[in-house]
Amino acid sequence: MGEKQLSELGKKSVDSEFFSPVPEGYQKGKYKYVFITGSVISGIGKGTVTSSIAKLLEERGLKVSPMKAEAYYNVDAGTLNPFRHGEVFVLDDGTETDMDLGSYERFIDGNLTKENYLTTGKILTEILEKERAGKYLGRDVQFIPHVTGETKKYFRKLAVDSKAEVILIEIGGTVGDYENMYLLEAARQLRYEEGEDNVCFINLTYIFEPKTLGEQKSKAAQLGIKKMIEMGLMPDIVICRSENPVHDTIREKISVFSNVPLNRVIGLHDSKEFYRIPLMLKEQGLDKAVFETLKIDEKKLVNNKSLEKWTEKMTVVNPKKKILIGIAGKYTGLKDSYISIIKALEHCEAEFNVKIEVKWIEATEIETAKKKVSEVMKGVNGLIVPGGYGKRGAEGKVECIKYCREKNIPFLGICYGLQMALVEFARNVLGKKNASTSEIDSKTEFPVVCLLPDQRKIEGLGGNNRLGGFDIEVKKNSIAFELYGKEKVRERFRHRYECNPDYIKEFESKGLVFSGKAPKVNIMQIIELPKHKFFFGTQYHPEFTSRPLNPSPCFKGLIKACL
Repeated sequence: MGEKQLSELGKKSVDSEFFSPVPEGYQKGKYKYVFITGSVISGIGKGTVTSSIAKLLEERGLKVSPMKAEAYYNVDAGTLNPFRHGEVFVLDDGTETDMDLGSYERFIDGNLTKENYLTTGKILTEILEKERAGKYLGRDVQFIPHVTGETKKYFRKLAVDSKAEVILIEIGGTVGDYENMYLLEAARQLRYEEGEDNVCFINLTYIFEPKTLGEQKSKAAQLGIKKMIEMGLMPDIVICRSENPVHDTIREKISVFSNVPLNRVIGLHDSKEFYRIPLMLKEQGLDKAVFETLKIDEKKLVNNKSLEKWTEKMTVVNPKKKILIGIAGKYTGLKDSYISIIKALEHCEAEFNVKIEVKWIEATEIETAKKKVSEVMKGVNGLIVPGGYGKRGAEGKVECIKYCREKNIPFLGICYGLQMALVEFARNVLGKKNASTSEIDSKTEFPVVCLLPDQRKIEGLGGNNRLGGFDIEVKKNSIAFELYGKEKVRERFRHRYECNPDYIKEFESKGLVFSGKAPKVNIMQIIELPKHKFFFGTQYHPEFTSRPLNPSPCFKGLIKACL
């Protein structure tokens, strides 16, 4: 299909079955697309594989831009429960996204935008608005061609806006799900319109190894791939996830069944060395397989061995010490709820050559007196109280913070963790026994944390949530200044409540230091206790900007204090 034909598709409506709007400035053949799908089961690591492919292609000098195409009818991830979906990751532009975008950002060491995140709710909202405005010229609006057409426009718009040479699109869910079928159909149509040399399909499947049989079985993987083929999607590359290394006979079966050459059937077994995964895939020729499929001349690409160096720096072989970090939260039943915090700690492992173990502390168990603080904090070298909302578990977090403050144990409070630290300090140092946050108790006598009037003026995203990247003024001669090394920093926020300015002077009179604030307004964003080994709280989420080889200064401060 030629470029002129492609542009004409977007103009068809009543008199044609074609509908494929193309963004302004789009040139067919200028961009390459890689779709990553999953079969058999969910949760097998599509996000990690997509991030790894981005890393492999960037290492060779290609500019890439990854997208997560999610099948949920939610417009964004802001209202999703962490128990069901894992962490809500916040981009610098304020978009609340799936946690996979955090993985993308960490691997490519760059910031993404709202264009890198797509949901069914986002597409349908736009379609319904256009339909009401008569943009479809009186035509009956259908999943095919309108929903698929608008979806392809999102794919192409990311290409134009990012100016990337390769667009990676991870399709959420599993092949065969009803809700993501339109995404798969849009991908099929894109290949039809762009040409086979410009679109690559990678299917991530799973190889079972039942304990009762003691051998690997590929039948489920074969059926999953068959489902993909039935939808008109022929995989170019198959990545076989498994508990143990995939046997050659299994790869051969998959190759014969799917018409995928054996050298493009790649094994990826479970590994404790997470940051070796891109190199593991490279050693099996995944990057070369992508180049062959997309007709990219590998000879024209750079090859500076940067991935090997990156992997070596991120791999901790002989740690000089082990430390135990407690995480006191209320979503501890699903570790993905705090995945960016876990990754920030991993970045510190490489930085300090230490082994960091996590002890999950369920705050509600302390709150309901099922467990004592002294019991759960036993052996803990440092504590993190992460972000959250609502009443459940709050009192348990306050007790943990009190224990750290009184026992001089390093503490990092993030967002809600900072707010609970203010409540604890007000109660036990300022003597305001009934102090609380107005989020929990709207009638509290001492609302040391409240919803500021200024926040109600914030436009747009997330109702009255303060979302995205904001500048922070850092006070000189403070722990914060020592950590960051500069007076102005930028971090990402996701919160509604903040320190009540009416209590700032009283807090300061008892030794609490507000070492970071919003420029030009009296919004406090960092607290610290100078005489403590490390007592540090941030209203923002420093874990969102932590990167491999460049850990968050806040996490570095915590781990250094623990060491």
